[in-house]
This record gives sequence, structure tokens and C-alpha cells, in this order.
Amino acid sequence: MPSISNSLLDRTGTTAAVIVTHNRVELLKGSLSIVCSQTHAVDKVIVVDNGADDAVRSLVEKVAGDRAVYVPSKTNLGGAGGFALGFLTALSLGMDAVWCADDDGRPADENVLETLYDVAEIHGLAEISPLVCSIDEPTRLAFPVRLGLTWHHERSELEGNFLPGVTNLFNGALISAKAMEVIGVPDYRLFIRGDEVEYRRRVERSGLPFGTCLTTSYLHPDGSDEYRPILGGKMHTQYPDSEFKRFFTYRNRGFLMNQPGMRRLLPQEYARFGWYFLVQQRDIKGFKEWLRLLQQGRRERFYRP
Repeated sequence: MPSISNSLLDRTGTTAAVIVTHNRVELLKGSLSIVCSQTHAVDKVIVVDNGADDAVRSLVEKVAGDRAVYVPSKTNLGGAGGFALGFLTALSLGMDAVWCADDDGRPADENVLETLYDVAEIHGLAEISPLVCSIDEPTRLAFPVRLGLTWHHERSELEGNFLPGVTNLFNGALISAKAMEVIGVPDYRLFIRGDEVEYRRRVERSGLPFGTCLTTSYLHPDGSDEYRPILGGKMHTQYPDSEFKRFFTYRNRGFLMNQPGMRRLLPQEYARFGWYFLVQQRDIKGFKEWLRLLQQGRRERFYRP
């Protein structure tokens, strides 16, 4: 029987950076430049372009040089499909690990990948993430981290150098290619929203060791505004700022809540969103729409608007 040790990260192996982009060539420049200047050099820079834009191709080839692997898609695969295609491309090239990035975020400095490998080898990990901090205010977390019943919003609130069993995938995560034999690649059906949570669920259930390095970070636009406090801040719920994002967020959460390892959270899901829409916002129409999308996801009706 194969051992977990075969799936652990190893700095002597090859690493492919996988970046997914869609019509944001100007933002992509910042991500590409810092990815390509890491002290632990990446061997391949795979850019999945959901916009199939020649300007993106030119940028990737100019910045990454002979390490560039440009993968255009005339179909918008979303974040989930884009990373799935990027991961499979890395595997087809024989890479030993993939390092995730996107077009609107970037590693905090040129030492991020080296630091991730350092900590992964110390703790024996198959996956490791940096902290994801606000690109405008790097002392704040771009997405709140919940430890137990407490939500943390500031980097200073997290103690130590490493958090086992906690991860924020796709934004700077480093994953062993061998681990993908166990966890697979992201689910294209989810398109956007919830794809990262679903992938993390697989990592958690796999038994593979993973965690977050607290001594380095990935900078990303702040997403904490979506998380609305309820019950005096003791709990949070999610309300994205656009109907498009709400559709995928709530439908995909319905799918997630129906998966093994997540079903126990369904009563809490009804309680939190019921309180937010019906008590706090007095929005009966919003609650009905949330409920409709939740049920659509639970039935795995992955039709798009």
C-alpha cells in the first residue's frame, strides 16, 4: 500500500506555477513578475487564459521566457475549470508540485515559495498555504480565518509560525503532484465560488498532512466585506455584492452541504442564513432565492444563469 510519505512536498523536485486569468492582462503583470522572480525558482509558468487573449500570450512569453506554458481556452472555464486544466497540464509535463496564483493577487515577495518549502519539509506536508492578506492593507487578512468559534481578521491575531489543518487554496497554495492522485483536480461544474472549499474538503478527508505558514503571505483583494456578522458578531454569513456571485455562492454551497463531511453543518446553514435574511434584513424575497439556489445545488442541477 502506498504511504503518505510518497505524497509529501520535496524542494528537490520540479515546481510549476499555475495562474488562471480572464481579461485582466494589466493585473496579470504584477502576479507574473513576482512569481517569476522567486528565490526558489519555478520550472514552468503555466497560465490558463480563459479569455484566449493574444496580449496575455505575449505577456507570458515575455516575462516567463522559456519557462512559459500558455494555455488558451475559448470557453470560460471559471476558476475551478481553469485550475483543473492548469493542474492537469502540470501533471502532463511531469511536474512534482504546483504552486497556485491568480491574476488579481500575487506573492508578497520573492521568498514566498522558498519559505513554503522550508515549512513543508519541517512539518512533513503534502500541501501548504501562505496567509492570504489584503493587498491594500497587508496586516489584515483578505478572508477571515475561523479557529474554533472565533473569527480572526488581523494577521497579528494568529500566533506561532504554522497552523496545522488550516488552508486557503488557490491563493498561493503549494500542492504535491502525488497528492493529486488522492484528491484529484478541482470540479469544473462549480465554475466559481465554493470550488476552493470543495477542494479543501477533499484534502481534509484524504488524511494528507497540510496547513498554513504564518511567516509568509499572498496578497489578494480584500474579500471580508462579503462576510456579514450576525448575533453580535458571534457568527457570520455570506452575502456577495452581485447577483451573479450570489447565484454561484449559494447554489454551490447547497452542493457542498450535501457532501460527506459537510452534512452535519446543514442545520447551522439554515439557522445562519435564515437569521440573516428573515430576522436581520427582513428580506423574505432574498431568503426564498437563497433557499431555491441551495436546493438546486443539493440536487446537483449545475445549470448556469
